[in-house]
Amino acid sequence: MDFAFSGDQQLLKNAARAFLDERCTSAVVRGLWDDPRGESEAMWKDMAQLGWLGLSLPEAYGGSGLGMVETAILLDEMGRAAYPGPYLPTVLAAHAVDSAGTTEQKNRWLPAIATGGARATTAFVDADLAWDPQSTATRAEKVGAGWRLSGAKQFVAWAHVADVLLVPARTPDGVTLFLVEPAAAGLTMKPVTAIDMGTRWAALTLDGVTVGADAILGAPGNGERLVWELLRRAAVAAAAEMLGAARRCLDMSVGYAKVREQFGQPIGSFQAIRHKCAEMLLSVENSHAAVYYAAWALDAKAEDAALAASVAKSYVSEAARHVCGEAIQVHGGIGFTWEYDLHLYMKRAKALEPMYGDADWHREQILRLVTE
Repeated sequence: MDFAFSGDQQLLKNAARAFLDERCTSAVVRGLWDDPRGESEAMWKDMAQLGWLGLSLPEAYGGSGLGMVETAILLDEMGRAAYPGPYLPTVLAAHAVDSAGTTEQKNRWLPAIATGGARATTAFVDADLAWDPQSTATRAEKVGAGWRLSGAKQFVAWAHVADVLLVPARTPDGVTLFLVEPAAAGLTMKPVTAIDMGTRWAALTLDGVTVGADAILGAPGNGERLVWELLRRAAVAAAAEMLGAARRCLDMSVGYAKVREQFGQPIGSFQAIRHKCAEMLLSVENSHAAVYYAAWALDAKAEDAALAASVAKSYVSEAARHVCGEAIQVHGGIGFTWEYDLHLYMKRAKALEPMYGDADWHREQILRLVTE
């Protein structure tokens, strides 16, 4: 069996590596920490020009019609660069609109996303921080021809720059997905300080937010199935980004071990350091296999796609934390310093670890799937 990327996929990976090495250096990442938006508008527009924002969207809406494997390739490279921006939540919300949206919803949002004119995000988690769609506590009640939403959402990535929010809420028919614009009356955002300064988070309060009937994505009560699908894609996407962070930490560690000397020889010649790097490589290679198999399974609609997604997220969550932590140990004292770049990748991996379900939550899904 050939597990290598196709020629086009390798070209995409090489182009992404070259672009991010030039445009998303650690100095750029650090410089955006103090920016009110936290992202680069110029970089976002250039990513749109490269076709990244519409990568998995149909060609009819300005996309390339590619799949989850190609999206994972980009996120892998973004994790390696600690890219600060709303790429992941935007393409996730765009997939939801493409999967379940009306023609009007698709025409409004998909071309705008593909060309870089709009950003989107998802607001899955309520105040109890449970990822299961069945736990959705935000309520939506029918009011005339529209709906009124009330509740709270936590850890919404890049909500402050989003042009539309994907909000699950409980209706009499069950969980329903709503497209909510951030300017809607009754919607407030509060910034949340998190470990990763390259990602912006917000807590949302929906106090009687009124939306029209055309804000429903899909049929009323049909949101639970779609949320599960989105969570699986998000889990694989986050795992791909964590893989990139871990891979960068491994590369930095190997490079450092070759040049840092103690007792007149490179520390890479010491058995303890060599074993650490070998274990880190094993974790990275296993993570690579888990991520790209899960991405392929989602594209192929394989029977084990849900299982593969949970395996990838549960394994990579812990593997990336381990690799990034070991990288700091290899570097010794310098690894802990603010000026050194290791913490950029360590914090990105740690911030993504609980998102879209942590390792324990995904192990519960694995148990449920294999015992059904």
